[in-house]
Amino acid sequence: MADVSLAALRKTYGALEVIKGVDLEVKSGEFVVFVGPSGCGKSTLLRMIAGLEEISSGTLTIGGTPMNDVDPSRRGIAMVFQTYALYPHMSVAQNMGFALRFAGMNKPEINRRVAEAAKILELEPLMDRKPAQLSGGQRQRVAIGRAIVRKPDVFLFDEPLSNLDAELRVNMRIEIARLHKELNATIIYVTHDQVEAMTLADKIVVLRAGKVEQVGTPLSLYDDPDNMFVAGFIGSPKMNFLHAQIADVSAGKATISLTAQPETTLTLPLKSVVSLGQKVNLGIRPEHFIAPNDGNAQLQVEVDVVENLGSTRFIYARLRSGETLIAEQRQRSPGTDSASFVSLGISADQCLLFDEAGQRIR
Repeated sequence: MADVSLAALRKTYGALEVIKGVDLEVKSGEFVVFVGPSGCGKSTLLRMIAGLEEISSGTLTIGGTPMNDVDPSRRGIAMVFQTYALYPHMSVAQNMGFALRFAGMNKPEINRRVAEAAKILELEPLMDRKPAQLSGGQRQRVAIGRAIVRKPDVFLFDEPLSNLDAELRVNMRIEIARLHKELNATIIYVTHDQVEAMTLADKIVVLRAGKVEQVGTPLSLYDDPDNMFVAGFIGSPKMNFLHAQIADVSAGKATISLTAQPETTLTLPLKSVVSLGQKVNLGIRPEHFIAPNDGNAQLQVEVDVVENLGSTRFIYARLRSGETLIAEQRQRSPGTDSASFVSLGISADQCLLFDEAGQRIR
């Protein structure tokens, strides 16, 4: 295990700056996940840590040792790629031990490490098979086993589950979580899958256009996002954003009215100063809509589609302004499936507020 520190890390390709001054601390034994939209730089950043991409400026240290100019093979890291990159003519055991043989390690130690990793990953019955005889999940476990036998200070995973089907992804998520618990390893993991990020990470790093937008635990990012980008990116289905404006301000609170339905007002405490008439965005997660009653604000929406998932249903609807939203219902409401219009209750306690620039003001 080792800690990893990134200080003002930058990556440029000519005039194009891809990584724009990233500062990050990964503690020893921590499971950190990089998330963000395609092209945000998360895989580039991982490859810079691995030494597969040159660092343009800034400092990378692993275990307190500067690594900018250290060869990838000497950084104490092991990387698991999206493609399994197994040698098709070698058995599982030979694939797992190849890097150790290449490094000149003696055969008894190679066999011991391979057997140990095979036991952890439950690969023992498969050791004589070739990659073509394995399922996708088994191949990925072999790729992980190849990393384990090297006993690295840091494990790097680059979207390792993206080639698997839905059921295998779930199984492999559990395998990786169990592996982290068993090895107590430092892991840096790149994914575009929010479920992977939320379920695996001790800490999530949200990236956008080469910059860090926010760092925090999965639940802190979900409950307390700094801006609309993080609020909209973390969570599936994503947070709803509705246009509104400030109708009244007093004693650290603001009353807002919805643009699409001005008669609907909410009073919320504020984190920042606002002015009367200021345009804002109200954020509410799909599961935070409540049953309408005389004591709460209500939205009248036209239902487009209802998705029934057994214990949960999602209502895809639109306001009269054309703004769309998604509401989640845990309890089955009679008639919702066939209704053209429904009322959704809103609790001010569950809402967030953002200014026009997307910064959090409540």
